[in-house]
Amino acid sequence: MQPKANLRKTLRQHRQALGDAEQDEAAQKLAAQINRHPLFRCSRHVAIYYPNDGEIDPSIILNTAWRQKKHCYLPILWPLGKNLLRFAPITPKSQLALNRFGIPEPATTSREIKSAHHLDLILLPLVAADRHGNRLGMGGGFYDKSLAFLHRRRIWKQPHIIGIAHDFQIVDNLPSDPWDVRLDALITDTRSFNCTPG
Repeated sequence: MQPKANLRKTLRQHRQALGDAEQDEAAQKLAAQINRHPLFRCSRHVAIYYPNDGEIDPSIILNTAWRQKKHCYLPILWPLGKNLLRFAPITPKSQLALNRFGIPEPATTSREIKSAHHLDLILLPLVAADRHGNRLGMGGGFYDKSLAFLHRRRIWKQPHIIGIAHDFQIVDNLPSDPWDVRLDALITDTRSFNCTPG
């Protein structure tokens, strides 16, 4: 099994090397896969992300979600906790501002911001993932810390967590740590499947 740092570097370089045409085609195929998924279809409050660092672009599915009258959100850095995310509503008219990593976030009032447990579904980016729901992110632990409450839930689990990525980012096995939050499903530009703990 390749060390996490090496795998992260290799796969980030791969996705950064994709041309615009490849990224556009992957984004269109991804949107079709997501739109067919039952967890997306039944969800009313959906968090997406703004693509960065060669991540597959979910903006087509964001537009689809708006047309379907879903409430959509983007993650924002939460200033009151270290490496914590909250979720701000995003509409076609939202004003965006860059966070400290240069990633756009909705400029919104604090009363509109939601924590993850108010959402039905989070579509989140990844560097790598396996079929067991293990996810390798950028290394900051933002999603794992923000979703840690899911470890305490045994029956009713909300939000559902779907990792989205280019197909080459799916690997056979990833090491996992006790604090890692597992994915419920994975969707790529070519396939989707539910994750089964290994």
